[in-house]
Amino acid sequence: MNIKSTSVADYISKLPDDRKAVVTKLRKLIKKHLPKGFKEGLGYGMPAWFVPHSFYPDGYHVDPSLPLPFINIASQKNFIALYHSGIYADPKLHKWFVEEYPKHCKRKLDMGKSCIRFKKMDDIPYDLLAELFTKMTPGDWVVLYEAKIKG
Repeated sequence: MNIKSTSVADYISKLPDDRKAVVTKLRKLIKKHLPKGFKEGLGYGMPAWFVPHSFYPDGYHVDPSLPLPFINIASQKNFIALYHSGIYADPKLHKWFVEEYPKHCKRKLDMGKSCIRFKKMDDIPYDLLAELFTKMTPGDWVVLYEAKIKG
C-alpha cells in the first residue's frame, strides 16, 4: 500500500479509520517510550523514527544521505507492519520479544526479520510494544549497527 504523503500526520490522515486509530496509537506509544535522540519523519514513504545525521553523520550504509533507520510503521494491504531494526540486529532482543509475545497476545506471532505484522487490529500487544520501544537508545543502536550490519 503506497500512500503518498508529505508528513507523518498527512500519512495517518489518509488511512481508513480503523487503521488510522491503530497507527495513531502506535505513534503515541513510540513518542512516549522511545529514548530521546531518535527523530520522527517519513522514511521510505511511511512513518519512521531514525538516528539523525547530527548524531550519526555516516547515515544509512545503503544511502548515506539518509539518516539511520530504526522503526517504521506501514499500513499494508492486509496488515499493519511495525519494522524494528533492533529486533533484526540483536538476537537477545529478538529472543526476548518472541518469548514475551504469547504472554501478551492470543494470536500467533507473525514476524519476519524485522517486521511484525498485525492482521487483527483488535489484538495488538500495545503494552509489550511500549516495553520494546524502551530497550534501545540511539547510541545502543549505532554501536549494534556498526558491529552487526554495517561492519
